[in-house]
Formats: sequence, C-alpha cells, structure tokens
Amino acid sequence: MNYEVRRQEVFEKMEKKAVLVLFSGIETHVSNDEYAPFEANRNFFYLTGLRRDRMILVMDKAAKEPKTTLYIEEADPTVVRWTGKKVSVDEAKEITGIDTVRYIDSFETDMNRIMRRGDVESLYFDCFRYQLEDMPDYNVIKAEEYAKKYLGVSIKNLHPIVAEMRMQKDADEVALIKEAVRVTDEGLKNVLKNLKPGQKEYQAQADFEYIVHYLGGERPSFATIAGSGINGTMLHYETNRDTCKDGDLILLDLGTKWEGYCSDITRTYPINGKYNERQRQVYDIVLKANRAVVEAAKPGVTLVELNDICKKVLAEGCIELGLIKEESEVGKYYMHGVAHHLGIDVHDVTVSSNDKLRPGAVITDEPGLYIDEWEIGIRIEDDILITEDGCEVLSEAIMREPDEIETFMSKFKEC
Repeated sequence: MNYEVRRQEVFEKMEKKAVLVLFSGIETHVSNDEYAPFEANRNFFYLTGLRRDRMILVMDKAAKEPKTTLYIEEADPTVVRWTGKKVSVDEAKEITGIDTVRYIDSFETDMNRIMRRGDVESLYFDCFRYQLEDMPDYNVIKAEEYAKKYLGVSIKNLHPIVAEMRMQKDADEVALIKEAVRVTDEGLKNVLKNLKPGQKEYQAQADFEYIVHYLGGERPSFATIAGSGINGTMLHYETNRDTCKDGDLILLDLGTKWEGYCSDITRTYPINGKYNERQRQVYDIVLKANRAVVEAAKPGVTLVELNDICKKVLAEGCIELGLIKEESEVGKYYMHGVAHHLGIDVHDVTVSSNDKLRPGAVITDEPGLYIDEWEIGIRIEDDILITEDGCEVLSEAIMREPDEIETFMSKFKEC
C-alpha cells in the first residue's frame, strides 16, 4: 500500500492553514480485567497501515513545508510482558513511510508549539458519527476538547475527504478483498460438506468460522448469519440456535476479514441437499436479479439505479408466482437495497458527491426475496469490482447455480 500517496492527496484537499489530528483510538474496558476487541479508527488505518491503539497522526499543512508526524507508545517492558510487543519506531517508519516518528508523551507539547505559531486557522478531526444516539468516537471527543482548548480555530471534518478516496480501491486493496473472498469460498464449501437435517444453525456457523481461522483470516468480517427455515426471512438474524430441518433452506450471510479488508457473501442452500420445486422457483428469480445487476454494473451507474433494475426483475418474478399483482407491491417481499460499498468496513464509507460508480469501486450485489407464508428466505450476494468498462465479480467462483450446489452436496451425503 502506498500510504504516502494517500496522505499527499489528503494534504491537497485540506485548507491551506490547517492541521490534521487523527487518533487510532484507545481500548475500552468491559470489566476489571477485560477489554472489548480493539478496532483502530478506519481512516487512521487507511492513511498509515497501522491498527494499534494509542497512536496519533498529525499532518501540518500550515507550516512553511507540510510536515507529517506519527506518535506511538514507547514500549514498557512490564506492559509488553503482559500484552505483547508494541510497534517500534523503525517498524512504524517502514510500514507508514513517515520519517518523523515520536513517542506519544511528546504529543501535547508539540501540539501546543504548533498552535502558538499563530498560523493555524483550522483543525481537521474525524468527526463521523452514524447517529446522535451513538456514543461519540474517541476522535469526536478529542475534537470537542480541542474546540474548547483553542477558541477561534475552526474544527473541520476529515471524514468526507477520506471517505471519497476510500470509495475507489487500488490494486493492493482489491488483492486483499480477493483473498478474503477466497477464504470465504473455502468456508462455505466446508459448510456444504457437513450440512444435513438435524444440524444446529450454530454448527453451520462453526463449520464456516473454523475455516476462516484455519486459513489465516483475522476473524469473520461481521456476525455470521445462519438462518434456517423462517429465520432466513429475517435480514440480520444472528441467534443461530435453531435446528436445521429436512426440507428447509438455510441462508448464510457471512464474510472474512483479511488484513483489514472484508468480504461479504450470501448463499442459500437446501439443508437436505435438494431444492424443492417452490424453493427452486424463488431461487431462480433471485439468481436472475443477481445476474441482471452484474450486467448493469459499470462506471457512471448509481446504486439506486442498480436497485431499480433488481426490483423490476424480482417484481416480475413475484407476479409470475402469484405473490403480487403489481410491481409496486414488491416491497412486501424485498425490503433492502441491492448494493453497498465494501472495503475496510463491510458497509464501507460513502459520500453523496461520489454516488456514481467509478473504476475501483467494490460493491455488493445482493437481491433477495423473503416470503414469510412459505417460510422461504433466499438471498444471493456477490462482491463486485467496477472496472473501466463494466465489472468483475470477485466472488464468481463461489457456487451459486442450484444444480452445481446440489451436485456438490450429493458427494458428501451418506449412501
């Protein structure tokens, strides 16, 4: 990854007399001796390649010559003994390409020196907040602190600048997503090898997640959804405690995180190895919509337009099945969008100013139908890279044709 190029682009988009201050974050206690799993600020990771806590990136554009400084924790032998090795100065320089790396205890003194120069008119922080009800991110807390500390200095939001950049992936990022997809494929094959009536949903989940860890994935990229029967009609079902019944389907929405990048795949399988006639009819409609999105995805198209294409195919299919009479009624059985951006986050960042797809965008393609009265929930989700003249389905190798799925499953059924 060329983090220097990314930081230079941020420098170019910042106001002239501005300083960027970006915190990786701190660990959060959940009990006396336990922390919540730590995730570094995604934009900090994007600009540095580092994912540890208690680090700070400072980009000073107000200086005579723009300067970048990285602050890291100095290794305490006692802490290292308990929690493991810290990133060294030399390692930080090599990973980030930043020449000036200092210890974090000098940060406040350095910032006071910068602010005393009198040439800083604005400070950039990552001020992203999904909704007001959420607890503020550590960067938001620090932004509020600095707004009070340095009255008269304007606080700017870094998030839209980096979000627009993150919406297009470079070759290195695409390679990591491809690897996450490959591991996900292997995990799904392991599910199919073991799937049978009487199995618990959590056992299907375990069959997938075992492969993720065995092949070197960091972890699932989100909480695995393994919904059998009626549970497959619930979009974010995560309980995974029910029994997989003969004749039912199981909807598996899952992914792998690989070196900070995510896959997001959904497949719907027959638990006994064979789709019945009604399941097959619904499956074919959803598959047709999935393929229609692939045909339409290209630069200049918006996710709204792709969703309209998807809805039309699904609606026509539902009319043929007698579920609805008019296309406008399809919302009864399809109630989400067909695509979102994918990358460092599963639902990766977006800005409205960049709503038309550009080459390098990675999006999902996930039509679905959720028919409560038939206890059928089917979603087929792939990960797609937008190219110069169309798209590449990064997950094309993951089985989706019903005949192929049935043939594969038949190899592992008891005679």
